[in-house]
Amino acid sequence: MSGNDLGEFLRVHRSRLRPGDVGLTSYGKRRVVGLRREEVAVLAGMNSDYYARLEQGREHSPSSQVVEAIGRALRMDDQAREHLFRLAGATPDGRDKPEETVSGPLRQLIDAQSAAAFVLNPAKDFIAANARAEQLFSPFAAVDNLARMTFLDPAARAFFARWDDFAESVVAGLRHAAGLDPDYPRLRDLVRELGEESVDFAALWSSHAVHGKTLDAIELVHPDTGPLPVVSQSFDVRGAPGQILVVYQPKTHI
Repeated sequence: MSGNDLGEFLRVHRSRLRPGDVGLTSYGKRRVVGLRREEVAVLAGMNSDYYARLEQGREHSPSSQVVEAIGRALRMDDQAREHLFRLAGATPDGRDKPEETVSGPLRQLIDAQSAAAFVLNPAKDFIAANARAEQLFSPFAAVDNLARMTFLDPAARAFFARWDDFAESVVAGLRHAAGLDPDYPRLRDLVRELGEESVDFAALWSSHAVHGKTLDAIELVHPDTGPLPVVSQSFDVRGAPGQILVVYQPKTHI
């Protein structure tokens, strides 16, 4: 993670908008991609110099009203706006740290599933998996961390038929988790490792895409069984902060 994640996040979102997208008229040749800083400041109802300092990392601890105004000005959706608040330091203190082990009842629930089921922490570490999941991910050298498997294991590009889409989803999920708990050591170390070892990860991480849980169709290709389309369903684990239960259900069973 860089020293000015907030500024980078704002610049990325600013570059994605054109004057016409936000009701502004563009005159003459523009030297910047997207909106100018002054235009964002006008839309947010604040001093342009203040916004510039905020984006450059020279202004810290903006009020929640300022953060909300910037989110509206940049047309952020709910998840991006939530991430913006986290980066700006406008988050409640005392967030519970992720649990790193699963409860007995959850373990029983996972094992009882006929489909592949597993539990991930915010850093995408596998902290529990049933036999079907272990069999499904058998092409990988190690079933330890979904992000590491995606970017560092050569098997991933054959296993995930639409690898680009899956990789983007994994990184966006990590971005979301980092916004919720930027001081989570496991996640911070993982991002540093992948950024150093994978050019693809570094490029996606710099895009600042962010989302949480998804319900997505995923095309898998297992070397033993061939193409396997699945629906990925994710659920927060009640009573275990940060844990996500994921079930890969074959499409034919939906």
